[in-house]
Amino acid sequence: MGRHSLPDEPVRNAARDRPPRRRGVVVTTILVLVVAAGAGVAAQAGLLSRSGPCAGDPVRVDLVASPDIAPVLRTIADRARRDKVTTDGHCLDVQVAARESFKVAASLSDGTTDPDYQIWVPDSSLWTDRARGKGNGVPLTPAGNVASSPVTVGAVPTAAASLGWPNKKYSWAELTAATTATDKVRLGTADPARSATGLLALASIATSAQASGAGSDTQVAATAKLLAQRASDSDTQVLQTLAQDDSGTETGNPRRNEAVLLSEQAAFAHNSDGDGASNLDLFYPTDATPALDYPFNLVDDSELTTDQGRAALRFMTLLSQSAALHTLQDHGFRAADTPLKAAMVRTAGGRAPQPYASSDAPPPTDDAVQQTLGLWTITVQSARLTVVVDASGSMADPVPGRKGQSRMDVTKGSLLQALAQFTPQDEVGLWEFATKLDGAKDYRELEPTARLGESAPGGGTHRERLAAAFASLKPVPDGSTGLYDTTLAAYQKAQSTYVSGKFNALVVLTDGTNQDDHSISRGALINRLRTLADPRRPVPMIGIAVGPDADRTEVDQIAKATGGAGYEVSDPADIQAVILKAVMTVGQS
Repeated sequence: MGRHSLPDEPVRNAARDRPPRRRGVVVTTILVLVVAAGAGVAAQAGLLSRSGPCAGDPVRVDLVASPDIAPVLRTIADRARRDKVTTDGHCLDVQVAARESFKVAASLSDGTTDPDYQIWVPDSSLWTDRARGKGNGVPLTPAGNVASSPVTVGAVPTAAASLGWPNKKYSWAELTAATTATDKVRLGTADPARSATGLLALASIATSAQASGAGSDTQVAATAKLLAQRASDSDTQVLQTLAQDDSGTETGNPRRNEAVLLSEQAAFAHNSDGDGASNLDLFYPTDATPALDYPFNLVDDSELTTDQGRAALRFMTLLSQSAALHTLQDHGFRAADTPLKAAMVRTAGGRAPQPYASSDAPPPTDDAVQQTLGLWTITVQSARLTVVVDASGSMADPVPGRKGQSRMDVTKGSLLQALAQFTPQDEVGLWEFATKLDGAKDYRELEPTARLGESAPGGGTHRERLAAAFASLKPVPDGSTGLYDTTLAAYQKAQSTYVSGKFNALVVLTDGTNQDDHSISRGALINRLRTLADPRRPVPMIGIAVGPDADRTEVDQIAKATGGAGYEVSDPADIQAVILKAVMTVGQS
């Protein structure tokens, strides 16, 4: 980029008297930007000229922005043209286009496309991190932040009232647990792989759950699974899934969401555009909310002409001036160096004592973002699971504290609960195993691995057939645990029927160690599984050791040979939660 002069206009300290939820204003970073770009330090008044006759042709720069803030930036740019704001005597001509941030990040990250714009303002710094990729993307020069908007949970009034709004306050974990418990409030989200709002919220839920202690992984996995069933492609589309009024007719529609994860600004725009009947009330979690931070980036500044670089800096100064800051606020954004307006928060749906003025949560770490994306990717992918259940005689043993129920009784109930968590697009099959079960074989396929919503021969669906098969499982009298041969046969079948685009896995539940003296040895089994495992067609095994006689170490060793992992439950009632947790954990890795 050519040499750019620094503005000589006095700049207010953005950190002084900063209202809550603010990050650095654009102008405070100009010095860093210019030095980083190798620009000169001589100030020239031309950059800061206010208005008047334009000399020659205007200087045009193209800016792409997140669709929520693009109209505001366009308004500011139009006003600059109307007022004949100049840069070095030439009229400033900033053309603003709206583009989804995730699409821009993807195009910049591979570095194979020459951008047709010089400035990029996504809704979150998450996208600039994604755009940099592995360091081979189009260079970006960050220059501060235009505005911010906290991520919240918006609910239609009846749902908000049922959760105790505005007086009842929740952490992220508590709020999502309250909304998802027994489907009390139908909660929707935009796809976290496409929406910074959805990704920041899901990362916050995970962090909050971890802070709450035991069972956090299971809670997050269950929340993600439920959200995946009510996810929309974009922030705009998730708002369209809301109940249209508060009369009870729309809110009673199971297809309609009663609450959504969204930004304060999105709620402001929604409430401003409506007639009041569909207005949202906002919950601000007590463990701090993350914020969309709208970073201002120069795109490949080495390719900018001197005029373009100086014009970009000129537009930056406009965004810090009072007229622009008020324009941002008028559209529901929080603006630096400008007091937070209670009227704006009220329009968005915020109300005391909800902690809408508390500090932002720190942005998630790169590792946290990757873990959250991994969790989400596995959640939204359809699963293809083959479940293999131990039917040896020891499964008839009673479970302490379960009023005479056997291990098999409790296992069946837990498997039926797990089955209810899967969608019609998920594929699930069932095997059972015990010595002398089927002639010389220790195993038998009861139901093939097929789509749960698929019509079954003789009527009904595969889900119904599978539920009946779960319910009919019985321990085999005098049957022993034929674990090794069964695991090998089931793994070979699961891998040979691998389906691309799904999360393929083998789930093996056993309450004991291998007791078949004529089977393959453990060492030979592990070596064989390592040979069969194909990273291009991954089928991780999830081994679950049930009860005091099972060997978690053994199932873990066997499972790790396939890229999976072993788990242990003392009470078979926990199988449902462990399967869900294991699918998420193994899938992320």
